[in-house]
Amino acid sequence: MDGHSDYQADILIIGGGMAGLSAATALATTGQRIIVLDKGRGPGGRMAARRVEIAGEQVSFDHGAQYFTARDPAFREAVAAWEAAGVAARWPAAGEESWVGTPGMNACVKAMAEPLDVRWNVRAERMSRDGALWSVQTSEAVFRARTVLVAVPAEQAAVLLADAAPDFSARAARIVSAPCWAVMAAFAETLSLPDTFRAETGPVSWAARNSAKPGRAGAETWVIHASPLRSREMIDLPKVEAAQALLADFFAVTGAVPVAPQHLDAHRWLYAQPASRGDKAPIFDPQRGIGIAGDWLHSPRVEGAWVSGRALAQAVYQARLASTS
Repeated sequence: MDGHSDYQADILIIGGGMAGLSAATALATTGQRIIVLDKGRGPGGRMAARRVEIAGEQVSFDHGAQYFTARDPAFREAVAAWEAAGVAARWPAAGEESWVGTPGMNACVKAMAEPLDVRWNVRAERMSRDGALWSVQTSEAVFRARTVLVAVPAEQAAVLLADAAPDFSARAARIVSAPCWAVMAAFAETLSLPDTFRAETGPVSWAARNSAKPGRAGAETWVIHASPLRSREMIDLPKVEAAQALLADFFAVTGAVPVAPQHLDAHRWLYAQPASRGDKAPIFDPQRGIGIAGDWLHSPRVEGAWVSGRALAQAVYQARLASTS
């Protein structure tokens, strides 16, 4: 923030995760002023990476999305560009055509955000019409724009859009996302386990040796994701208790000999994965100048978020062409 209380843009994008940055990137070539707002302290969202010091060494944990796949042709091109830039690499341990950001999952999001005007640590609190413009009140300032694109989890979009666009709010309110407790653990010795573990049933849905991913180094580090059912059971636990319970689950389901971790922490993702899906077509109203994007509108994956954001950008661009022709 530069001290002013009022900012104006042609397009304001709320949400600086994969969907919002995909839309911003696609629209950046149109010559319009685009501002992206995100309540997070920095790039990542659900592709977050957390850095901690363990035994005097800086270690990074991918505690959100563990990897991504690339099937859409346009997304494959984007991933190839990330690979060329050194911010993505294949990770065969997660399966064929699986990729990770390097040196952390958030590297791809960082690279996307770098050339854009992204305002981190700014929470959009309410929206309203102000003549021909949208007015978005945030925790620190007012932003005005002719077009607003909302690219946040469905539950958050439903609240933000309740008064400004009740029809879009209702669509978002129909989506229910499963929570996920994620545990970050480091050990002094290597565990006798494969690099990945996944299960359709039981308390642990996924676990991965984070230190085995491309571009990582250092300690024996693991990320453990509780299943949706187990996460709901523990939803209100303090994170210390959740971490201890899920670590015990991890040793039980994998059969590894329990050992005390050097480091143990947990993060609760309330909106980890949309349990139901909406319409894959972009949702944009050119008359009102408002649109929504997100993995919950396409598919609950990193690729789904990117494709949704890009499709929304294309709808905005087409509407602009139609209005000037």
